[in-house]
Amino acid sequence: MSDVSDAHLDAMLKRLNLANARRLWCDLAQRAEKEQWSYRDYLVTLVQEEIAQRSQTRVQRLVRHAGFPFFKTIDDFNFTFQTTLRLQMLGSALAPDFVTEGRCLILLGKTGRGKTHLAVAIAYRAIQNGFEALCITAAALIDDLSRASREGRLREALQTYTHPHVLVVDEVGYLSYGDDAANVLFHVVNERHRHHRSMIFTTQKRTSDWGRVLHDQDLGDAIVDRVLERGRLLRLDGPSIRTQHLDPIDLDDPAAPAAPSAQPARISGTPLPKFPEPTRSTRSTTTRRGSRRISRRRTTSAGRRPWRR
Repeated sequence: MSDVSDAHLDAMLKRLNLANARRLWCDLAQRAEKEQWSYRDYLVTLVQEEIAQRSQTRVQRLVRHAGFPFFKTIDDFNFTFQTTLRLQMLGSALAPDFVTEGRCLILLGKTGRGKTHLAVAIAYRAIQNGFEALCITAAALIDDLSRASREGRLREALQTYTHPHVLVVDEVGYLSYGDDAANVLFHVVNERHRHHRSMIFTTQKRTSDWGRVLHDQDLGDAIVDRVLERGRLLRLDGPSIRTQHLDPIDLDDPAAPAAPSAQPARISGTPLPKFPEPTRSTRSTTTRRGSRRISRRRTTSAGRRPWRR
């Protein structure tokens, strides 16, 4: 064994694709000699470092392939403003059983409530648990499959959306879709339902309205029925996360207190009287009727002739 040179050992590790072990073995060997490790301890440490590096590399690769619109974890989500949702309610969705049992979620709420954040966080936890995930908007999925259907390659295109262990379909009902929207989306949902593949939907539309936005009530109901057979619907409430830094008055919120009424504008610095008195007018008008001159004098606002000396 002592005849094996460092270069030879490095080549053997390279042949086994142990990239991290190639990088660490020499430093670990020096540390083992200094701290008097056993051969077993040195080998265990080297293998553990290799496994940890491979796991980290795999997670990074799967996150890139997942197509997340942003990267968020469950620890980043603020449940303070939520009255209908708590972290404990997501316990099963964050466990490996969520994927192995093919469970599903529909996250319902107004815009800005954190639906996409939670969907990304749950899918990322699935990746950490060793599964693959894909995130796509409903509009992009429907457009892609509609195009594939027109070109006669729908079955091939479906593989992209039926293969991952977890599929996140974001923003259902946000945009208008083509007439075949319900048809192509049903293909995805039905295939994943048959193979117990997990799905997560985010939407601001009630499930009873999915048929209307997808242009087919029967297929819309069938989609929701399959998703919720092994799934749950979670409602998100509270204020919008995106506008928490603004004053409610700036948002035109009907529930916000009304702003104080502005005082009448004054040009000079003289304060306005508390009880302003009526203005008197004594303007005379003269008309000519034939050769007679008739003088008229306007009355005051009180209806009486002004007092004359």
